[in-house]
Amino acid sequence: MRKLLPLLTTTPHAGGRSALTCRYRCGDACFHEVPNTSDNEYAGDVMARALSRRSMMRAAATVTVATAAGGAVLGAGAPQAHAAPGTAPAAAPGSAAAGRALGARGLRFAPVAPNTADKVTVPNGYTHEVVIRWGEPILRGAPAFDPERQTARAQAGQFGYNNDFLSLLPLRGEPGRQVLVANHEYTDEVLMFRGYDPQNPTREQVEIAWAAHGLSVVVVQEEHRNGRLTPVRRHPLNRRLTATSVFELTGPAAGSPLLRTSADPTGRRVLGTLNNCAGGTTPWGTTLHGEENFNQYFANASSATDKRYGLGSGATERKWERFDKRFDARQEPNESHRFGWVVELDPYDPDSTPRKRTALGRFKHEAAQPRLTADGRPVVYMGDDERFDYFYKFVSSKRMMKGGSRRAREHNLTLLDEGTLYVAKLTGDSPQDVDGTGRLPNDGEFDGSGQWIPLATGNVSHVPGMTAEEVYVFTRLAGDKVGATKMDRPEDVEPSPRTGRVYVALTNNSNRGKPGQPGADEANPRNLNKHGQILELAEHWDDPASDGFAWRLFLVAGDPDDPATYFAGYPKDRVSPISCPDNVAFDPHGNLWISTDGNALGSHDGLFGVATHGDRRGELKQFLTVPTGAETCGPIIQNRRVLVAVQHPGEVDGASVEKPASTWPDGPGRIVRPSVVVVYREDGRPIGV
Repeated sequence: MRKLLPLLTTTPHAGGRSALTCRYRCGDACFHEVPNTSDNEYAGDVMARALSRRSMMRAAATVTVATAAGGAVLGAGAPQAHAAPGTAPAAAPGSAAAGRALGARGLRFAPVAPNTADKVTVPNGYTHEVVIRWGEPILRGAPAFDPERQTARAQAGQFGYNNDFLSLLPLRGEPGRQVLVANHEYTDEVLMFRGYDPQNPTREQVEIAWAAHGLSVVVVQEEHRNGRLTPVRRHPLNRRLTATSVFELTGPAAGSPLLRTSADPTGRRVLGTLNNCAGGTTPWGTTLHGEENFNQYFANASSATDKRYGLGSGATERKWERFDKRFDARQEPNESHRFGWVVELDPYDPDSTPRKRTALGRFKHEAAQPRLTADGRPVVYMGDDERFDYFYKFVSSKRMMKGGSRRAREHNLTLLDEGTLYVAKLTGDSPQDVDGTGRLPNDGEFDGSGQWIPLATGNVSHVPGMTAEEVYVFTRLAGDKVGATKMDRPEDVEPSPRTGRVYVALTNNSNRGKPGQPGADEANPRNLNKHGQILELAEHWDDPASDGFAWRLFLVAGDPDDPATYFAGYPKDRVSPISCPDNVAFDPHGNLWISTDGNALGSHDGLFGVATHGDRRGELKQFLTVPTGAETCGPIIQNRRVLVAVQHPGEVDGASVEKPASTWPDGPGRIVRPSVVVVYREDGRPIGV
């Protein structure tokens, strides 16, 4: 085991993360051998054979990216050249022109400067409050949080640790109330327990960690005068789901011998959900939760499939295998196959059993966000958060039923069990112009076309040499076999509710271009890529069920002064610096909001808004920063509030309960606590207008 670095050192690891983050969040994934050792072509290899661009982009012309089939078009809202700033007369304060001068609608705020303050920093005229902290009681009978007297039973009734994905849903019949759903991705035991010994955790500490994982459902009350939210403790809908709660496997792989264990010979009943990162909210009122770095919880793995999923051959960081044999792959080789799925939760039914949807495939799911086809079938986009892995979509064969009847609800809870699972393959337009520096090709954009390759439909496999069950359980191997394009950590994938364009956050890959590793290509245009990029995708004919698409890079992140950055063509002297995009969400105006994880520019992570259309397309502004060691997660942008999950504050190398690196949120002498934060305007008006 690698020693921790001295207290408060900031030597960057993967994408600027601390060693502590790498240990507890993903089990040092970036320091292990890359799991994908297939001989698939890298994106650059494919692009080297692509045809040159059919026509060069001209200044002030609409940019069109058409596929060979002529189906998808990107660029209808491409920006025009901007005049130099400071030449126009000042607009009258308070006028419509003054509002436009401040930014795109929804982004009219003074951007927050990059900083390293141990607090949440928001724009002038805005304020913020903690909505709920780790350990606050939400179920009847749960005690108040006491960091010195934690118990597993108490934690099972309290808000979990390391909140990530957030969803807010309406609550009919209770005016002013909404249902908040939160993921609890993982635990930092060294920041939770005084005197924690990583080599010898106690059973009680392990069981507390089991209870701190999972999901929380909490009803919140909104303030009418502003955007404040207050938890409604002990509401009947409040719920905790943990690493020992019962979950059901559904869909075409449910019951497979690959999913059976000694404790569950049916292959349909799983205890727990682990490492839930981001997620999604469905049009039928459920939430989706992606099980991501599940590999780190399982010890003593040895099979080739285990290696492809990043499972280690020795003991785990947390040593859970000492207390439950299901975390020991030698004793229960199939238990890990029961994790790495998308979980669907019905937050309106506290007695329901959440379901792991096998039709959506098994990999390191960052998130899962659906949209509907014209005839009402859900399509779910998903990224596999690993260096040189793939991104996917699932197209349901069933149509959503409208309305809130019991029949409609029961039907809609089957939508994600039948359909076709696809993986993406990309081709570039200008491979000859990509040199690894991030310099734009001669046609003015990193862009191209793509194909959705079918993997399985129901019980029918489309992958030679693999059964359908194998495709679903070992989806990464299926992607290897069909030649999917290796990408740089595809994380959150979000379709725009206005335009239907799909945005893929590619967080970083500092291995790009190293000896023995793939070099730059048009979708991943920089070697030693520390800062990441965001890809924009348009389906053929704007049909989510299409088998082809056009794509281009919307943002190439980093310091705007760096010539290797790109902001959709917007002038770079008018944007905020951004590094390591992770989660993405849309506001009511169609702007894309981006949370970061592992800022490699030396400042704290934050939340950013960027215009996706109009003459300000590419205008990016920082809205907030988070405290020392923290990551910005779970953004929700509503009309009068912004919510973020402040995850792992104080997660700095060498930090512990005794030597905290952060005093957020409650100040010196109090234990650091991951929390959900709400931001709203002091005058109660809508965000960014």
